[in-house]
Amino acid sequence: MDEKRIVVTGIGGNVGQGIIRNIRATNYSIKIVGVNVDAFSAGNHLCDVFYKVPYAYSEDYIQIIKNIVEKEHIDLIIPATDFEVYYLSKFQDKIPCEIVVSSIETASNYLDKYNTFLHFSKHEIPFATSFLPSQYNNEFKEIILKPRKGRGSRGIQINPKEFKSFSDEEYMIQELHKGVEITTAFYVNKSNKLHGFITFERILENGTTTHCKVTTAFDIKLKLMIRQLISVSNIKGSANLQAIVTKFGEIVPFEINCRISGTNSIRSNFGFKDVEYTLQEWLYNESPSSPIIRNGIATRILMDVIYSEAKDFPEAKDNSAKHHIY
Repeated sequence: MDEKRIVVTGIGGNVGQGIIRNIRATNYSIKIVGVNVDAFSAGNHLCDVFYKVPYAYSEDYIQIIKNIVEKEHIDLIIPATDFEVYYLSKFQDKIPCEIVVSSIETASNYLDKYNTFLHFSKHEIPFATSFLPSQYNNEFKEIILKPRKGRGSRGIQINPKEFKSFSDEEYMIQELHKGVEITTAFYVNKSNKLHGFITFERILENGTTTHCKVTTAFDIKLKLMIRQLISVSNIKGSANLQAIVTKFGEIVPFEINCRISGTNSIRSNFGFKDVEYTLQEWLYNESPSSPIIRNGIATRILMDVIYSEAKDFPEAKDNSAKHHIY
């Protein structure tokens, strides 16, 4: 099989790093070109080639990505951040390779959490009731103030004493629901059909899953909900639904990520291999293999990448630098 070449973005974070580890696990002949806004991170050692790029909203981002695609003869781009999904979708006609992104309307709706609420409300799909700060008049017992286009848990405040000074353009208020937090990864094939999904109950630290367990307890309700949102959204490939299950059994979604999400490295070990499905459909034009979900739990640990012969960070640009994991 001829070698394929893929760009994986955001390799400094757990999403991009998980995507690369899952690509390696397939044993396909693939050269991985990693990009990130920082010149050095824990993800560098996973990449065959690495490039530093600006943030996706920078004026020169698209041109720099185009230059990398042309120089490295890239076949496919897999974005790992919401902003990159949005901008790569918006300008995909300027980049000469396949890009795993949803339509620009869908990417826009799910980049902005308030727009997500409006979209779900329009189509009568459950979602945490949301207000702009200027519109909120103490409708809820407890609230969460969050950036409309936040990354992880940055900028989130629980029950802030003051919220009227926060900009409507940048922030929103949601009712704070309490219960079991779940994250559901699902894959939409190129025929716009639900290929499968997996749900974890999870515990987070700083917006990242640290412990999780597979659950099928909510599958019937979730399947109906996911199929409904697929019918009103042009989603391509993998996506992620985050929700709270209340003590009454109500599933309250509060966020959608229109991309491969952070637990991809965990869920592939429990039978849901959305990175592999992405490669099968988008790189090799094959039908994705069927998910076979298994029960289990997982936790994350901190490990070290040791570059014993490097004197400074630029010497550890990619996996050509001698290293080991301890």
